[in-house]
Amino acid sequence: MKKVGIIMGSDSDLPIVKKATDMLKSLDIPFEVHVYSAHRTPVEARDFALNARDNGFGVIIAAAGMAAHLAGAIAANTTLPVIGIPCKGGMMDGLDALLSTVQMPTGIPVATVALNGAANAALLAAQIIAVDDKELADKLDAKRRADAAVVLEKDKGISERL
Repeated sequence: MKKVGIIMGSDSDLPIVKKATDMLKSLDIPFEVHVYSAHRTPVEARDFALNARDNGFGVIIAAAGMAAHLAGAIAANTTLPVIGIPCKGGMMDGLDALLSTVQMPTGIPVATVALNGAANAALLAAQIIAVDDKELADKLDAKRRADAAVVLEKDKGISERL
């Protein structure tokens, strides 16, 4: 199975990124987490992206706040799918991060999830890997069924209370 690379621009993003690592662990997907900054460690970020495919990665998740150039910087150096997690915070409470992540130029796509949407980033990474992995696809289908059952149980509880 291909690994998921998770890059965060700062260790302050770890509480957000942990939701992605927890989701990947629950699906038994191997991953690595690194702190690389598009601005402060551009060589290391570039090297990671350039070598990711050869190092067994199938998808890269990049989490960053503020100007949030990390996902774009990673995507510029690989043709692997890159999923950006714009992180809340700063003067614009994450809007700047969202716009920086989603507004990529033609030719350098970055899939973007919601502000702090790390769990969905992990699920999207899993879905990408599951294109060629039937066992993982089955796990994702089972998760969807379990999630639906939880909602239906809550619906039943509301109906009974009212």
